[in-house]
Amino acid sequence: MMLLLSLLLQFTSVLSSPLTSRDLVVKHAWDVVPDGWHPHSVPSPIDTIKLQIGLKQHGIDQLITSLYEVSDPYHPRYGQHLSKSEVENLVAPHPNSVSMVEEWLVAHDIDIFGAVERSPAGDWLSVSVPISKVEQMLATKYHTYRHGQSSELVTRALSYSLPRILHDHIDVVVPTTMFGSLDMMRATHFVHPAGEIPVLTEAEAASVPDVKGPNGQNIPASCNTTVTPTCLQALYRTAGYVPTAAKKGNAIGINGFLEQFLNFVDLQTFFSKFRPDALGANVTVISVDGGLNDQTMPGVEAALDNQYTEGLTFPTPNVYYTTPGTAPTINDSVTPPQRDEPYMTWLNFILAQKDIPHAFTTSYGGDEQTFPKDFAVRVCNQFAQLGARGGSVMFSSGDGGVGAGTCQTNDGTNRTIFQPVFPATCPFVTAVGATFQIAPEKGIFFSQGGFSVYFPRPSFQDAAVPPFLRQLGNTYKGLFNPAGRGVPDVSAQGEGFQVVVSGEVVSVGGTSASSPTFASIVTLLNDFLISRGRPPLGFLNPFLYSKGLSGLVDILLGNNPGCGTPGFNATKGWDAVTGLGTPDFIKLTSLLE
Repeated sequence: MMLLLSLLLQFTSVLSSPLTSRDLVVKHAWDVVPDGWHPHSVPSPIDTIKLQIGLKQHGIDQLITSLYEVSDPYHPRYGQHLSKSEVENLVAPHPNSVSMVEEWLVAHDIDIFGAVERSPAGDWLSVSVPISKVEQMLATKYHTYRHGQSSELVTRALSYSLPRILHDHIDVVVPTTMFGSLDMMRATHFVHPAGEIPVLTEAEAASVPDVKGPNGQNIPASCNTTVTPTCLQALYRTAGYVPTAAKKGNAIGINGFLEQFLNFVDLQTFFSKFRPDALGANVTVISVDGGLNDQTMPGVEAALDNQYTEGLTFPTPNVYYTTPGTAPTINDSVTPPQRDEPYMTWLNFILAQKDIPHAFTTSYGGDEQTFPKDFAVRVCNQFAQLGARGGSVMFSSGDGGVGAGTCQTNDGTNRTIFQPVFPATCPFVTAVGATFQIAPEKGIFFSQGGFSVYFPRPSFQDAAVPPFLRQLGNTYKGLFNPAGRGVPDVSAQGEGFQVVVSGEVVSVGGTSASSPTFASIVTLLNDFLISRGRPPLGFLNPFLYSKGLSGLVDILLGNNPGCGTPGFNATKGWDAVTGLGTPDFIKLTSLLE
């Protein structure tokens, strides 16, 4: 009798606990199935999901304050980047958060000692759990959805809930409601077939008269249509600069997803044609979460990114991170690990490393609204950690003008809006738009720009963005958020890049060309600093919008149409086509003296 009474009391206690399903509150929900996705099937309840729980980072506000201080060229702490351990101490969860979340997991019969993996800072918990249990924990229902255009399959929920008391302790749980398709996020604009745009031989190029760049420098006229490393070196004035800080740790990191592989033979062919002195150099490939390095399947994106970062920064070490970023098809009752939220996967990997490159470039992104806000904010704060450690993070701004794919909201109202691209909208990354032509350089039509819905205008844009808005007046009123973070920050050439794929030269365009180009210039600037015993630039934006502004070439021509409009116009000062402008290496180095 006493045993029965004891069991009843325990049962009553569980039912009254704030960690039970009786006190669940929605954390995130979609009003409709995200655009482009369609229900496909119901996964087996015994299929497993690798659930990742992002605990609230107790000192994240302090970390962001420190980030701005060490990145402001006029602050006494400028350049005093944080160490890995200092960053981890700031983002570690409060002990109360840890105990509350562990209590919740134990209440659902999860072994917090044997089954749960923890990030170095303890701000991420990962555990493989059957779908049936996840559905119980999150009061949700998972389905498999197919993307109509890419045929990609993801297992997702339209909403998920947490006990009310845990909302102050958990930022995000994945995979849940993030439907972004990396197949649709690739930033490459288009690829011209071999021979469509003629590539001049050295003799032919030499016979074409040069044109003058913005600082009077001679640039081959052929660069107006066929861009090579030589063109970019001349235009952005890095010609003749020889990096020397490789042994002091300077390096550039290139992100690759979607089974995009760098082909080493193509890289050498590229060197032989466009950078002969780099012949024999290679890129270090690092696999993240089982990312492959298949030499039989060269990818245009991987070729573009690596050939141009190596072509512009040689002999600086280049590191290519291959992260799958693909959602596996469920063929039977055993589900392979979910690999379709790669930003989290890569960020958690790179932040766990002791030594990291000083600059990173990523040529992927998607409509901001396709990312749940809690997911986007958490990812953005991860980039802040990279910046605090001295990393400069560049992202392509996108290739849709003022809106790619859809111009409608996905909140059930189907309002027309200009679509900004995330992660470019994160204020802790440097968004890179695209230009074309060299005399004069112009903003190109696909250079995506606009204003974030999720992220307010950061303080470093307070002087630069309002003049653009005043000039715009009521044009496009209601189609964008004028109080949002403006994109892009800067720009670089993005059309006619000569890339070797499967032994053939093709011409490639997109902001996916602009981001590695700008990141390469930053890598050379870091080399300039490090070789003089000084710290790398780190988070760039506070510098670019202040002291570095005079080291950029303002782009005054071009617009980025979309959503049935002419889009924004490039203009004096910052604009939502080309940002602050394109880099001038010589002027920037003089500002860093």
